[in-house]
Amino acid sequence: MTSAVSGERAARAQKIVAYLKKEYPVPKSELEHITPFQFVAAVILSAQCTDKAVNKLTTPLFKKYITTKDFADADLTTFTNEISSIPFFRNKAKAIIGAARAIEEKYGGIVPRTETELVELPGIGYKTAHVILGEVYDVWEGIATDTHVKRFAKRFDLTDQSDLTKISKDLEALIPKKDWKYVNNGLVLYGRYVCPARPHDCSQHSLTKLWPPAALRWPKAK
Repeated sequence: MTSAVSGERAARAQKIVAYLKKEYPVPKSELEHITPFQFVAAVILSAQCTDKAVNKLTTPLFKKYITTKDFADADLTTFTNEISSIPFFRNKAKAIIGAARAIEEKYGGIVPRTETELVELPGIGYKTAHVILGEVYDVWEGIATDTHVKRFAKRFDLTDQSDLTKISKDLEALIPKKDWKYVNNGLVLYGRYVCPARPHDCSQHSLTKLWPPAALRWPKAK
């Protein structure tokens, strides 16, 4: 990538972030929770599933499982059945209980505060770790790339990558660290409520007006 292209992308990214900062000034996940580990569980449950479906499931579930220890002590068969309404529930059940037990054993039940510690836990990767750090601790040491962030990064020509973590690294190189906190939550909300994934006329949408070629760019999900 030439320095000219890099400069154009950085300028475009900063215009996008300026809009997100104004429109969504308080980064906040729509996953409902009370305790830190409930949020960890909700994030794991949300993989390839809507937040709405997760919240519907966790409304009764989180009355039973509150602390990290509650999840660590859960019976796997029972817990698996309790979350069976969402995709990949068997793997998610194992990951949630496994993560809870690891946090109980290694960290005294306290959700870790670093990416390095979090990604060692079952069910948690780069994206998930940074979503957790931001929501639970207001720590923004990386940009979490999910399907929404990937979609807009491709549509606005901010990356040539398809791998989620590589997209995160490209965005982190383009955007000042002080603004990383606005990217994931802002693009998630914009993607849900303003500019959904299906092709449509979005020429009058706020972000598209910042870079009109995006109106004709609809990358396929991979």
